[in-house]
Amino acid sequence: MSDSSPLPPVRLHTEAELARDALSTPLLSRAARLARWAGPDTRVDAGGGLVDEQLPAAVEALGLSGDDAAADASEAWRVAVDAGLVEVVDEEEGTVTAGEDLALLTGGSPQDVLAVWLSALETVLADASVPDLDGLVDEDGEVDLSALDWDPEGEAEFLDGVLGNLYLLTAGEDTPGAPVPLPALAASVIVPSDMGEPTNDVLEQVSDAMMRLDDQFRMLEPVGFVAYQPVDEALMADADEEPAAPVDDTDVSRYGMVRLTPLGLYGMRARLMEAGYEAPAVGDLADKGADALLDGTAEYPPGAAQAETEQWLQRRESLAAARELLAAARGSDAGAPLRRLRCQQALSLVGASAEPALREVLDDAELGGLARVWLTEQGAVDVPAPSEAMVYWLTIDTVAAQLAAEGNSEELRALVEGLARQHGGFFDAVWRVDHPATADVLEAMGRLHPDKKVAKEARKAAFKARSQQGG
Repeated sequence: MSDSSPLPPVRLHTEAELARDALSTPLLSRAARLARWAGPDTRVDAGGGLVDEQLPAAVEALGLSGDDAAADASEAWRVAVDAGLVEVVDEEEGTVTAGEDLALLTGGSPQDVLAVWLSALETVLADASVPDLDGLVDEDGEVDLSALDWDPEGEAEFLDGVLGNLYLLTAGEDTPGAPVPLPALAASVIVPSDMGEPTNDVLEQVSDAMMRLDDQFRMLEPVGFVAYQPVDEALMADADEEPAAPVDDTDVSRYGMVRLTPLGLYGMRARLMEAGYEAPAVGDLADKGADALLDGTAEYPPGAAQAETEQWLQRRESLAAARELLAAARGSDAGAPLRRLRCQQALSLVGASAEPALREVLDDAELGGLARVWLTEQGAVDVPAPSEAMVYWLTIDTVAAQLAAEGNSEELRALVEGLARQHGGFFDAVWRVDHPATADVLEAMGRLHPDKKVAKEARKAAFKARSQQGG
C-alpha cells in the first residue's frame, strides 16, 4: 500500500459498541482478572513476566486448563503489564501493584477502554512476529539464536503487509467483512502483480507464508482482532498418514479463512493512521461543511458516499442543507463536475421541503439543469423547460463527472452510445458548449464509442472545442 493515496472509507461500529467488544475479548478480560488478582506476594522476573512458581496460581485464578493453560496465563500477564493494568513497583524485588489504567476498564470512557485495548493489541502483534523458539532450546536450556533464520524487521513488515491487504478487502464495497481465504491473502503479498502463472518456487513461498499466518492469526484471535478458521490439521499431516475422514480438496475453507472483526477494523485503521496513511471512516465529514462533504466523498464508492451523506444530512435542516450543497457545487475547476454529481445524489436524499432552494438556482448556468432534474423527479409543477444550451452543458458536465468517478466504465460507454444515437447533429452542436471539460469529454467519447465513424466525429468535435478554448 502507498501512504500517498487515501484508503477506502470504512464503516465502524460506535465507540461504545467497540469498547464493549474490547472488554469481552478473552485476552483483555484475562489480563484484567490477573491485574486484580495480583497482590503483595506476586513476583515478576527481570522482564516483568510472572515467575514460574506463580504461574499455577495464575492459571487457577483464570480457570484455565489444558496444555496451553500456562502459556495463556503468561501471555495475559504480559498484556496486563504492557497495557498499564499492572505496574512493576520494584524491579529488584519483583513486586507489583495495580496500574493506573486498570480503573479505566470500569470507570473510563469508551475511548479510554479502546486505548487500553490498542496497547494490548500491540503486544500481541509484536509476539506474533516472533518465531516459535521451542525447537531451538539446547541441552543447557538456552535458546540457540544462531540456528534461527529470523529477520525481526522483515517479519513485522510481512505481517503489516498482510494485515494491510486484509483491511483493504474488509473495507471493500462488494462484500465488506467477508472472510478471506488464507491462500489468497498470502498470495497477495507474495505473488508479483504482473506474474501470470506462479512458479513452483513462488507457490512454495505462498505455502510457507500460509503456515506462518496460521500461527499468527491463532494468536490474534483471542485479542478480538480477527475471526479465524484455522487450517485443517489434516492438510498438515504426513503424506504417508491415512486421513481420519474423507478429505474434500475443493473446499477452500479447509486452508484457513480470516476476516477482521469490527474491533479489528477499528484497530487496524488506528495503526494505519498512526503510520501516516489517510484512512477515512464513514461519519468523518458529518460535522464539516458541504464543500468538505462533496470533495471528500468524490472518490468514495457509491454505498459509502451515500452513508456519509445521510449522516451529514441528519444533522441539518433540509432547506438549509440543500442551499449549502448547491453553493458548494458551483465552480469551474476540474473537480466541479464530480462535486455537482455528488450534490445531485445528496439532494435525492432530501425531501420536498428543499424545493425553494432548487427554484432559487433555476437561472444559474451551472446549477439550473441539476435543479430542473430534481424538481421533475419530485413531481413539482411549473418547472420551466431547459434551453438547448443548458441541456448540452448539463450533458458535458454529467459525462465529465462520470469520467472522474468511474473512468472508462461500461456504464459510461453505454451513456456515450446513447447520447450519440439519440441526438441528431450532437457533435456539430456540443463542441460549442462553454464548459471547461468540453474538449476532454469529446475526446473521451471518441475513445469510448465503438463505431469508428461516430468516434471520428467526436474527435473532430474535440479538436474544434480545443481550438475554441485556445488550446
